[in-house]
Amino acid sequence: MPEFDTSHVKNIVLLGHAGSGKTTLAECMLYEAGILTRRGSISERNTTGDYHELEQERGNSIFSKLLHTRWRGYKINIIDTPGYDDFVGEVISALRVADTGVMLLNSVMGVEVGTDIIWDYTERFKTPMIFAVNKLDDDNADFEKTVREAKSHFGNNVVVVQYPRQIGAGFHEIIDVLRMTMYKFKDEGGKPEKLPIPEEEKAKADELHKELIEAIASNDEGLMEKYFDKGELEEDEMKEGLKKAMINHDLFPLFCLSSIRNMGSGRIMGFIDNVCPSANEMPPQTTKAGEKLPCDSSGPACIFIYKTISEPHVGELSYFKVYSGTVKSGMELENESTGITEKINQLFLVEGNKRTNINELVAGDIGATLKLKNTHVNNTLHARGKNYELRPIEFPSPNMTVAIETIKKGEEEKLSQALHQLREEDPTLLVEVSQELRQTLIHCQGDMHLAVAKWKIEHNHKLEIKFVKPRIPYRETIRKMADSSYRHKKQSGGAGQFAEVYMRIEPWYEGMPEPQDITVRGRDVHELSWGGKLVFYNCIVGGAIDARFLPSILKGVMEKMHNGPLTGSYARDIRVCVYDGKMHPVDSNDISFKIAGLQAFRQAFQQADPQILEPIFKVEVLCPDDLTGPVMGDLQSRRAIVEGIDNEGHFQKVIAKVPLSEMDGYSSSLRSITQGRAKFTMKFFAYEPVPFEIQRKLIDDYSKTAKEEFV
Repeated sequence: MPEFDTSHVKNIVLLGHAGSGKTTLAECMLYEAGILTRRGSISERNTTGDYHELEQERGNSIFSKLLHTRWRGYKINIIDTPGYDDFVGEVISALRVADTGVMLLNSVMGVEVGTDIIWDYTERFKTPMIFAVNKLDDDNADFEKTVREAKSHFGNNVVVVQYPRQIGAGFHEIIDVLRMTMYKFKDEGGKPEKLPIPEEEKAKADELHKELIEAIASNDEGLMEKYFDKGELEEDEMKEGLKKAMINHDLFPLFCLSSIRNMGSGRIMGFIDNVCPSANEMPPQTTKAGEKLPCDSSGPACIFIYKTISEPHVGELSYFKVYSGTVKSGMELENESTGITEKINQLFLVEGNKRTNINELVAGDIGATLKLKNTHVNNTLHARGKNYELRPIEFPSPNMTVAIETIKKGEEEKLSQALHQLREEDPTLLVEVSQELRQTLIHCQGDMHLAVAKWKIEHNHKLEIKFVKPRIPYRETIRKMADSSYRHKKQSGGAGQFAEVYMRIEPWYEGMPEPQDITVRGRDVHELSWGGKLVFYNCIVGGAIDARFLPSILKGVMEKMHNGPLTGSYARDIRVCVYDGKMHPVDSNDISFKIAGLQAFRQAFQQADPQILEPIFKVEVLCPDDLTGPVMGDLQSRRAIVEGIDNEGHFQKVIAKVPLSEMDGYSSSLRSITQGRAKFTMKFFAYEPVPFEIQRKLIDDYSKTAKEEFV
């Protein structure tokens, strides 16, 4: 029999901006439950959560960690998450399997950008949420301001359950308006003394108690009737009302905390086991087919993989949540995505970097297993005969791209294997081998995300690498009509080569009229894989060139479209009319007409007012109001066109269109300008002409490289 049944398993995720105290709170919770005999600290680099060497070097969380405690008959699974938006994938995957979120607010800083960003994801998942105002022992703490900002950002559904009697260095008393009790802590924190609320605080406590009751009653008709009848609600009624409202994402209770001094964590844990929902109290999961899957330990086994990590000398460790049934070691489950059967050889409870073997996990619980060779993040494994596929986690698009190279030649295959492993562990990191740019590209969330990838490659895979600026995928086109001809003639003793092609090229646009002064005999429209079109006309009269040679001419044109005349970039949106030429009865062949077509196209292109186009991205920067000026100034130095500023909560959203070539290093620059208080996203918008001076420099730079290649 499992130690805990489904209704006694609670899954929480600790959320918040970097530095809000999540890892320290997790340490308190483990200590309060007796899992730890001594609390670790960030400064001493000995917390259970931040065990990774890289996290200890940097002093902040980088990866989500699974921990657990036992508290008053309940098992509480805790997922500690990083606060920097570069690691948002870790946050989203944790939110996917958690049943309650605990959002920490730094009472010195108030609601920060990172908090707002995370909140968007909690809204998407409709995760029940608790707020905890932390660092109330700091001399610069401001509880009232933090609460005002929380209500402003997240709505009046944020309801105060606790408030501090004093803040700053003297913080040691918390007044609880749900239990109408004051908790008084010793200097070292821990278990508080429960006292009556002092006379001078009663009016404030009564007012907040009434606000809490009204908020709870307003979300439940039955409780509203009881409140009208009695003018009060019992504590148990309030707890039940709070649970329903939290499940519906209608109320968000707010607590007080000093995680560094271990004041308030026990009360939060008590609220989690008393009020927060278990997995079987949450709405059932919906499969891709629209079928409801109740969280029932007696149902068919079904697990969802939310995270994978690779451990040296061990292999891949897959983290999962049991959404139905009971999973036992030795059980065989079918992967719905691949159809492959996987054997669950071992089951683990996880405590940071420590694993404990167990025999089974019930629905609602979270655990890990080793060596699922054909199973990845977002896969559903289920009992044979079922076709459950749970909805996948949707990860955000990358914001930053760099090219990666090995320092030593001949290690490209090892690099490929390392990048494959990184991708398995981190779905927000994308790897692309670009034929166009002739580079291997890493698409990631920001410079910190990139630094972690570099560390893993160098330390885990023993590869020396470097990041270089990615080439820009320019496009080339023309702005006017031009005619050209080219004769290819080559004699080498035997059969020679001969072809002559007359060609007209024009800028192509949708709906343009057919050629007027030449006879059209055939027309092919080619949708280009890189965008735009090539429209190719056969305008040959009198049999000047056999129709069998036209595909070779087209092949030559297309080859030059792949390697544009100006910078070697792809060309687009051009109409080509082949209207005359000559051939030889013996020496003309496909290769001759391919060369003639390529050279005629190249010459005409140079005469047709050629234009280089650059990719423009729409960039949105979310930042505090006082940083809008510096953010705009930096964008304008990057040739940005600022389109406007919108209000988003307490933040300003600067919207601009910026050339991709100017976005190199933007993640680092923005973090430096705003001290990490801003966030940006970027999406491709359009191709637009580059300024004349830049075009001339690009052509000059390419001509030097091209000459070197031909030497």
